[in-house]
Amino acid sequence: MGLGQIGVWHPLLTRAAYLDAMRQAREALPTEAVPPPPVLLAALRPRMLELARDKADGAHPYFVPPEHTRAAREILGSAPILAPEQAVLLERDPATARRIAREHMGPYLKLPNYTGNLRHLGYGDDDFAGGGSDRLVDAIVAWGDVEAVARRVDAHLAAGADHVALQPLPPDLRRGVTQLAELAPALAVRPRN
Repeated sequence: MGLGQIGVWHPLLTRAAYLDAMRQAREALPTEAVPPPPVLLAALRPRMLELARDKADGAHPYFVPPEHTRAAREILGSAPILAPEQAVLLERDPATARRIAREHMGPYLKLPNYTGNLRHLGYGDDDFAGGGSDRLVDAIVAWGDVEAVARRVDAHLAAGADHVALQPLPPDLRRGVTQLAELAPALAVRPRN
């Protein structure tokens, strides 16, 4: 077994054992207890998504476009929960929206798990430079008016998401709550296609 295989399999085996232990602990709860919440694995690439399918109740991918959601649903199958995160910003000015999005994306574009996943989806070095190309920024952060953000949520749902976890930008609590309140009526009941 080469070093690359150790790097891949060791974390998978560790996570699989952890998920097995969590499942045993949940099964030991008294039956009259409130049903435990589902266990979702933060999964991006195929092997982790397979682990989420086989050992957890589903996956919660982070920093992904709807194309990833489609691929994740194919790996997970129809039963497991798929709840991708979607960064959102109610900002109509493209320059302002992309500047705020790049501030958010910059640290993630330095992490190999996220750039590796994005490479798998067809993005490259030019897309990662300078905080992200416009193409990448627009794929990762849903910005614009309420309708533009709703269309992105719909794209995740159409791709197979059961739920879309919204992360308002910038990470200012007051502005985030205001944005979520503004988005709520448009996103109230959105069935998975």
